[in-house]
Amino acid sequence: MSTLYLLNKPFHTLCQFTDERHEGEPRKTLAPLIAVPNVYPAGRLDYDSEGLLLLTDDGALAHRITHPSQKLTKTYWVQVEGARDDDALQRLRHGVTLKDGPTRPAKVRRIETPDVPERVPPVRFRASIPTHWLEITISEGRNRQVRRMTAHVGLPTLRLIRVAIGPWTLEGIAPGEWRKETVHLPQQAASSSPNRQKRGIRQRPS
Repeated sequence: MSTLYLLNKPFHTLCQFTDERHEGEPRKTLAPLIAVPNVYPAGRLDYDSEGLLLLTDDGALAHRITHPSQKLTKTYWVQVEGARDDDALQRLRHGVTLKDGPTRPAKVRRIETPDVPERVPPVRFRASIPTHWLEITISEGRNRQVRRMTAHVGLPTLRLIRVAIGPWTLEGIAPGEWRKETVHLPQQAASSSPNRQKRGIRQRPS
């Protein structure tokens, strides 16, 4: 058995426990949000993105979650700028070519404005330009991939919330809060994956 922590990461929060490379006032980190020793993120979520982040102290579980061979899907609610465009959605569904190569086809559909708390600070609106929401599911993990994909088809991202990673969802977790789940890792996967990783592990502050 392994323990997994599901955290709803707020906007403008680093996906790490310290801000060692920033000059001036430190940025917000995970440290005040989850006071659990020896855990680290299994995967990343951009500083300016919100939503589901998985953390664990089990290297085998982290490997299983993040390794490309597992092809875990990630689902996002994305507020984009611009009028509704069926052609843009079709291009995303077929895959688009970014600077680092073509993307896999994405699952994309329009959704009504989701029932989520207002972002702090709020998204800046321009009265002359409409916005709408998409649900986008991908099976890759490139840097800022969803933002680059929507920009490529002429729909810049204004707000991005990750709501699911594989079978784990954000449901019932408010921004800045977390819940704990027990995961039963298959014996073969546990034995073939790397041992419990020490890199990036933090200790509880004294």
